[in-house]
Amino acid sequence: MSSSSPASAVSGSAPRHVVEDCMGIVQLLSDGTVTRCLDYSHLSILRHVPSDLPVEWKDVVYDANRGLRLRMYRPTAQGVGDGANKLPVLAYFHGGGFCIASYEWPNFHAGALRLAGELPGIVLSADYRLAPEHRLPAAYEDAEAVLSWLREQVAAGAAADPWLAESADFGRVFVCGDSAGGNIAHHLAVRLGSGALLLGEPRLRVAGCVILWPYFGGEERTASESEALAVGSSEFDPGKNFDQMWRLALPLGATRDHPAANPFGPESVPLDGVPFPPVLVAKANQDRMRDRVAEYVTRLRAMGKPVELAEFEEQGHGFFVFEPFGKASDELIQVLRRFVYAG
Repeated sequence: MSSSSPASAVSGSAPRHVVEDCMGIVQLLSDGTVTRCLDYSHLSILRHVPSDLPVEWKDVVYDANRGLRLRMYRPTAQGVGDGANKLPVLAYFHGGGFCIASYEWPNFHAGALRLAGELPGIVLSADYRLAPEHRLPAAYEDAEAVLSWLREQVAAGAAADPWLAESADFGRVFVCGDSAGGNIAHHLAVRLGSGALLLGEPRLRVAGCVILWPYFGGEERTASESEALAVGSSEFDPGKNFDQMWRLALPLGATRDHPAANPFGPESVPLDGVPFPPVLVAKANQDRMRDRVAEYVTRLRAMGKPVELAEFEEQGHGFFVFEPFGKASDELIQVLRRFVYAG
């Protein structure tokens, strides 16, 4: 199954041809048209999801105008999330270089099940508009819309979604994400801290930010990125695909020093005076982006931001997505539980 839609127009009278082919999933054509494969079954990363986890879930529309949905997860263990024992809320944004993936992918579904059941917590795993049909800042706008939807739920009180009304602690909301979703979580934290994004509801509080192997970039290569360009072997080749996804996701004509990609770029908002909530950053030490993640943590700490770093020695980019029930993912769940429930 595939879909075709217009992107930013590209002029020219030559016969239409493929300008960018991203893993056979997204093709950008010379006339600006985008062809997107909607059948991901050929990808070897997709995993089976156990059906016996003590979690219930449902899909909810959070932006009717754009037809955007999120998947809400709630643990079903007796007494969990009831009455005074309400649960923290994790607004989670999936990875995929801003160009591919969905909360419906079995891997992201499995990870959300684990988070909901084992933290425990209410997980809101949100889709957002993808590039190149919708270049940045579209994904950031959609992430803000998730928080706006959550604000409306808080204001609705007893008339809110019953799962949230019964089980959610709106004073303990965490913005979370992996890879591109980690990038989104960072930008949400910056907009909240700078006052560019106002929650407008005193009962709604972002208590922390969880950034898993964030997808950042920059024109100047780090040592680990240069290594990726020289040696690339995986289906999601960090040397090839990450650069390609930036070309597809950033505004036309932008470089990897655009503020969306480089949080410390020449046009980025200075972060020294921007308050941050407590931040947990997960760094995979076999990730080709590990140097950039380390720089992010070092620079935030130098500014006095409350940043905790969790390192995973033998893991690569996206290990929680690729192996959501692996041993490293078990460790990650424990780290997340400590962070979320640390108060």
